[in-house]
Amino acid sequence: MIEIVSEKYFHLMNEHSSYLFYIMENQQLGHLYYGKPLGKLTEADLSYLVERTNKSAGTVKYSSENGLFTLADRQQEYPVYGSSDFKTGAIDIFIDETPLYLDFKVKGYDIINEKKRSLDRPRTYGTSEKVETLSILLEDEPHQIALTLNYSIFEDSAAIVQSQRLENLGKTPVKIQKMLSGILELPTADYEFIHLSGAWLKERHVKRRSLEQGTVSVGSLKGASGHQHNPFIALQAKNGSVTTGEVYGLNFLYSGNFTGQVEVDEWDKTRMMLGINPEYFSWELKEKEVFETPEAVLLYSSNGLDELSRRYAEFIETHIIDKKWQKKERPIVFNNWEATYFDFTHEKLLGLAETGKQLGMECFVLDDGWFGKRNADRGSLGDWWYDEEKFPNGIGAFAKDIHQLDLQLGIWFEPEMVSPDSGIYREHPDWVVRHRGERVSVGRGQYVLDFANPKVVDHVYQQMRKIIVETKLEYIKWDMNRNITEAYSEYLRQQNISQTEFFHRYILGVYSLYEKILTDFPDLLIEGCAGGGGRYDLGILFYSPQIWPSDDSDAVERLAIQTGTLLAYPLSSFSNHVSASPNHQVDRVTSLTMRQNVAIFGPLGYELDISALTTQERKTIKEKISFYKKHRQLLTQGSFYQLIEAGSNEVAWGVVDEAKEEAIIGFYRILAKPNNPALEYFKIPFLSEDKTYRINEREQANGRILKQLGLRKPYQFNGANHEQAQVTGDFQSYIYHLQAVEE
Repeated sequence: MIEIVSEKYFHLMNEHSSYLFYIMENQQLGHLYYGKPLGKLTEADLSYLVERTNKSAGTVKYSSENGLFTLADRQQEYPVYGSSDFKTGAIDIFIDETPLYLDFKVKGYDIINEKKRSLDRPRTYGTSEKVETLSILLEDEPHQIALTLNYSIFEDSAAIVQSQRLENLGKTPVKIQKMLSGILELPTADYEFIHLSGAWLKERHVKRRSLEQGTVSVGSLKGASGHQHNPFIALQAKNGSVTTGEVYGLNFLYSGNFTGQVEVDEWDKTRMMLGINPEYFSWELKEKEVFETPEAVLLYSSNGLDELSRRYAEFIETHIIDKKWQKKERPIVFNNWEATYFDFTHEKLLGLAETGKQLGMECFVLDDGWFGKRNADRGSLGDWWYDEEKFPNGIGAFAKDIHQLDLQLGIWFEPEMVSPDSGIYREHPDWVVRHRGERVSVGRGQYVLDFANPKVVDHVYQQMRKIIVETKLEYIKWDMNRNITEAYSEYLRQQNISQTEFFHRYILGVYSLYEKILTDFPDLLIEGCAGGGGRYDLGILFYSPQIWPSDDSDAVERLAIQTGTLLAYPLSSFSNHVSASPNHQVDRVTSLTMRQNVAIFGPLGYELDISALTTQERKTIKEKISFYKKHRQLLTQGSFYQLIEAGSNEVAWGVVDEAKEEAIIGFYRILAKPNNPALEYFKIPFLSEDKTYRINEREQANGRILKQLGLRKPYQFNGANHEQAQVTGDFQSYIYHLQAVEE
């Protein structure tokens, strides 16, 4: 998959894409192409691509030796500011207060097969038959700094995974103040910048803006990837759609502060970059010390956003999430939060669990309030021992009762947080993130523990381990409800380490806790959560195969959240709960049918007072769970398609199996419209034209008809069709089950 021509041109290629770069006249690396496969290329082909006998006006030449050569108008692999290139660079290094104008020249390369999965930090992985990594060694000899650029290509994907390694070869310490991970340069600006943005309760909505000369960026300084912006960005050709137009995506295997930006220069050339946010970041390297950047996943699609979405989903499930979760069924959970909040006892919870079991649920998740004296959300965080008043016989006895019902048990933790009334806070006030003697901000009545300190991480783990062992736990819901303010570590001060290393060391501490848990309990299912969707990223998915996408469980809002999220992440990662109506976040009233029809796409759960359900509601839930269990693999691991362009009053999506034998399609209309047409259709592009499909066991249609003309929308009540209407009122939903008919 890696071809090297004349020791100058590097071509990463497979049947999905080509990525091409070369050694420029100044011995730095120049970018040539990323896109559709180019096949085998000759030296003559490549020489034509780099031949240049013209010069750009208004530029500073790189050196006096070649009057035509400047970095200002060259596409580069790892651009550096200040040596004839005045755009924002990917790396900044200082000695004390003096910036270094770096000149990284190619010294050699290596090709490595196989990438083993290791829990120490998030990385892509693959077997020797599936992945090759090209490592280019560059060196700035005057400053004695070595830079390695790593490019991994996978046999089954269009992805190019980028990362970098910096080593200080000299005796003088150097300070990294910026070092980004993902870089792509494009020859035009004929793109729209796409990102996933929002806020708590409305995360990851799809946002678009046209490019023009200048810089546009998104990012986070919250200590987490955040509710406001996601560490995924993309460029799509103007006028592209779900199914048309070239798209370049960049996604980041990281869960802390990030920046993603696109810069367009005076010639309408485009530079896209993604990596650790350089604000409030630095990293000192003494002699022989090394810094490695997190990986970035660059992905290409020639057929619009839907193809990009599926390519990301396939890659993430195969090369980032632990592969065992592809075939291991995700349990249908019942979470007690909205049913009880903090008001529960052993007996009350057991009653809910028994009802859940009768309805077909498989895992009881004990949410917040089980520990310390936690009767409100303002205390006891950090005291990870059970509340004796709620569990007089011990939490182990409660776990035994749950397991005797043949249910799995899950428990909620918020391991990175501490309350002022907790024992850990009283014993170790220096373990809290805050400046000594200065004003301290408080969020939700809690502080953040200093996970840059290994002793803190180990202390939290030992408490969690005791509960995991005692309860024979199968499932953890890992929450994080407060972002970092006044970022300062007493531990770093004592170690004489710069406070600007805190944010990166903190997130490495989070990964360390994951590593400890999953090393000792490898089959534990951990669901990521951060006040809902405040840390929905590839770094968390490396450890947690699914994430709670938002604290807003309203079915209508989830349509927008799921549409955006699944642009960059797999369906199997999107955890759903059917919750109460009126909804507890937006007070919207939706039918149980609507709520379930949205929630079945992805891992399914329930979070409402099931003891108060009517007989008919219980029957409806039982039937839907039965349907879900029959099609669980398809609804979590199937290929996902957006069938109606996002942003309208209607949403439709579907999943199909690899053989295109079976599909499930959801259609949703948010607001009813008066006097709709009697017949309307929407196209189903993923079906086989050579097959005939039975639709909901009642009628059938040829794949060509469904693909080219469409699937009939459910009949909406229009004031005249009282007997024919299949959906009525606002917040309509309809599920289609398509199965190929055996000839």
